[in-house]
Amino acid sequence: MKRIGYFLLIVFVVFASCSGSRKLPKVDIKNADTQATDSVEYELIVFDPGFESWYLSYSKPSWYHSQTYYESWNRQYVSEWNHKAMSPRYSRFFETTIDYDPYTDYGLELNHRLFYYFQYVEKVLRIDILSSGMSPHTVF
Repeated sequence: MKRIGYFLLIVFVVFASCSGSRKLPKVDIKNADTQATDSVEYELIVFDPGFESWYLSYSKPSWYHSQTYYESWNRQYVSEWNHKAMSPRYSRFFETTIDYDPYTDYGLELNHRLFYYFQYVEKVLRIDILSSGMSPHTVF
């Protein structure tokens, strides 16, 4: 049975560096309920003006890796993100947790986009989510 309703994800994190503070953009994953059919669609919205152009420039096509590959990495990233959000040490940077259900099929496109959002946070914003030996070796 498919779940119907809204699935929101809001991520807003402040990153402080020597040159000042950086804000991690707001991200929404929402469930766009389609009334005419019995299907559920999910959409990932990132409220960072730099992400979209970076994503278009540096992401590989979604079919480059399997959906299982993206889901596996997203589970690891979300788990570590949530762990850091709950830790007082990192709570300044990771203010909210991500409600990512590993048993929900978000589709290839959303998992691809979420994976590259985590890559954007690590590579461009320079906020480490996974420990250095755990990150996928994606060339940018």
